[in-house]
Amino acid sequence: MARRWGLVASLLVSVVSVACQSFENSAIVRTVELGGSLVHVTTTFAAKALEGGANVYTIALEDSQVDKTSYLDVRVKGAPSTLDISHSLDVGSNLHLIDVTLPLPLAVGDTVNLVLETVQTRSTWPWPETAAQKDEQALKYQTELFVLSPYATNVQRTKIKSMTPRFITYTTPKEIEEFTSESSVTKTGATLTYGPYNNIPPSANVKFLANAQQLVQVHYYHDFPVLELTSLKRSAEISHWGANLNIQDEITLHNAGPKLKGHFSRLEHQAQSFYKGATPHVLPGFTLHLPAGIRDTYYYDLNGNVSTSHLRVAPHTKKSKAPLYSVIEMKPRYPLLGGWNYSFTLGWDAPLEHSTSYNKATGQYTVEIPIMTLIPDAVVGDAELQVILPEGATEVDYKLPFPAVSSELNTHVTYLDSIGRPSIVLKYYDLTDKHAQTIFVTYKVPLSAHFRKPVVVSSALFSVFALLLLARRVDLSI
Repeated sequence: MARRWGLVASLLVSVVSVACQSFENSAIVRTVELGGSLVHVTTTFAAKALEGGANVYTIALEDSQVDKTSYLDVRVKGAPSTLDISHSLDVGSNLHLIDVTLPLPLAVGDTVNLVLETVQTRSTWPWPETAAQKDEQALKYQTELFVLSPYATNVQRTKIKSMTPRFITYTTPKEIEEFTSESSVTKTGATLTYGPYNNIPPSANVKFLANAQQLVQVHYYHDFPVLELTSLKRSAEISHWGANLNIQDEITLHNAGPKLKGHFSRLEHQAQSFYKGATPHVLPGFTLHLPAGIRDTYYYDLNGNVSTSHLRVAPHTKKSKAPLYSVIEMKPRYPLLGGWNYSFTLGWDAPLEHSTSYNKATGQYTVEIPIMTLIPDAVVGDAELQVILPEGATEVDYKLPFPAVSSELNTHVTYLDSIGRPSIVLKYYDLTDKHAQTIFVTYKVPLSAHFRKPVVVSSALFSVFALLLLARRVDLSI
């Protein structure tokens, strides 16, 4: 066994050694955009090929980065499409390696700019952990100082941007004279810049992690509520008889900001909102973008219908160059403070033709269904999407923009169904704004299935009339 692990270790060392000789980084620039529940990180690698035919570039991430990353893609700078990637683990350093396949092999001296885009979830935390109703809201964020790479790097910088220039404290790196003779960190407005750091050797190894890598922490004011959807259950029901697509969301919204210290005063809240605007860690309401051309929208919570919402419906048009949205301004029954939850249901109907196409040659329907409705700067914890197809649908298939945690095809039975309806159930975890995409469901409906519902309804009505006729003939007199 020891011999086997020794062989594995030697192979990994040889692979990393070859990788180090394939490229060098002219520059690495990482930009961290601080937020609440979501933090967007964009890292640009300006790489130069050191050998001919190089077509795989390797990116290294630490455990702490992988654990809080919910979205990741790599593309050539300026290109619309993402690149193919594969994941592996370096056993020696416990680093996660991402092998990026380049569009074309590079000749010696050729350069390429790669952009790694990630979205981190729950990587910030409130500090202090509690706040009075009138207090401001402050968050902390922590990350690694150096961007690791299996290749030598000429220069690298990390820029940390906040929505406001009000930083409370931030870390000043120590013992990095080997990489810079200038100030190790500078503040300009709402941006902290760590670097430039020069002549960094290959850093995706145990030695660099132990001797040079260090953590930096930023404490900053955040002027918006920190929102999480702890649960989202979306149901999309397709009806051919009604030519309708019904979407219904069951949502549990959580304010993950500092918990309320003391008691809540509605009078104080109204006065604060009137004179100074809403307190940063209090959510009085929010706005959602819904599809154009929707109808029969409803919004209710555990106590019933909520009448404090306002909806503006945009007409559906295929000729519009820019996407049109209906806008709903939602105001919960009570303001949502730190640590509080609010559960509600939002639903609407839309003409099926707005999202469905039909192929006459194959008899196949294709329906486009959004995975979720975006709530800005909010992470979705547990998400479930159920697509209910017409009764009798066959050859059901679907195409996903990204993998689901789990997926299953089962049968959904409701009133006046005879055999039930095919149902697709998809489950996700930690969705971000980058995951607000659509799935495509394809299926066929045989001609006999179109008449199944009228036959069932007619049979049910006939049975009721037959029972009534029999009941009239029964003599109940004594």
